[in-house]
Amino acid sequence: MASIKAASTLSVDGQNQCLKAAQDCGLYEKCGSLRSEYVVACTKRVTASDNSCNRQKCHKALRRFLERVPEEYSFALLFCPCSDTLCGERRRKTIVPSCSYEENVKGEERAGKPNCLSLQNYCSRDELCRSRFADFQHNCQPSPLSASGCMRESRAMCLKAYAGLIGTIMTPNYVSNSSTEVSQWCTCDGSGNEWQSCQRILHMFSNNICLRNAISSMGISAPPPAENTPVPASQPPPRIYQERVHVRVNTLPEFNSMEDSEEVDREEEESEEFNVIPPYSEKDSNTESGDTGSQRGAASQALPVLPLLLLSAFIPDWEC
Repeated sequence: MASIKAASTLSVDGQNQCLKAAQDCGLYEKCGSLRSEYVVACTKRVTASDNSCNRQKCHKALRRFLERVPEEYSFALLFCPCSDTLCGERRRKTIVPSCSYEENVKGEERAGKPNCLSLQNYCSRDELCRSRFADFQHNCQPSPLSASGCMRESRAMCLKAYAGLIGTIMTPNYVSNSSTEVSQWCTCDGSGNEWQSCQRILHMFSNNICLRNAISSMGISAPPPAENTPVPASQPPPRIYQERVHVRVNTLPEFNSMEDSEEVDREEEESEEFNVIPPYSEKDSNTESGDTGSQRGAASQALPVLPLLLLSAFIPDWEC
């Protein structure tokens, strides 16, 4: 952290983007306060005689920073593009590697790297680490046939999943001050017949085209448009869309009333089509009305018969 504090006195010359990102974070109250919180937690020594830190508190403060600070500030600190080693050193020490993942024995003496399989086994027993490592494997799955290099075609989701591992036992980081290559702080020495399984864990970070392209894209001012294309809004059915247009655009009440009457008529026609068989009471009433009508029709047909009979009875008298 001493080199980071010393570099903060330098002026931004347009190339040290990591310094600019730190200054922007300091201007934003939430980012500045949470960043100071995890720096204190990760640099505070447990005792004066021991140079070790409280890794659990350091991890918790790192996770709080990445979860609560907007990505435009936190990602600018983690993935700032660098063209010189001074910027690269600042970027690598952003998450305080001396406490977040490196091991101390006594004083400044460094312990050897742990085995990658041991880290994975420890991570699998922790619910948070297990879920975040699975999320990283899902969203950063490489694909040489994809334009972005990612199977899911989303470099932004890969960066988010990568950042989710920071603050866990599987915390990754840059391997040097002069490249964007990242890796786990672990080794495959002593893996025995599980050496290939151990190598697969390392290659998820060091030989991952999806992750490499995602980190490199942070230095591009205009990201690929394919990933930022908004999802088109769902269009309503044509009839509903026309009704909405009439309500918003048409100011003639007569047209709306006609449209409403047509809809009422259409609904009545549809109701008649579905009510083909009338209810029992209606059927009886229709039958009774039909009988009455038939009687009236028969009576009306019988009325003209009587005058004709009478007329035929008087005709012989007239001839005589």
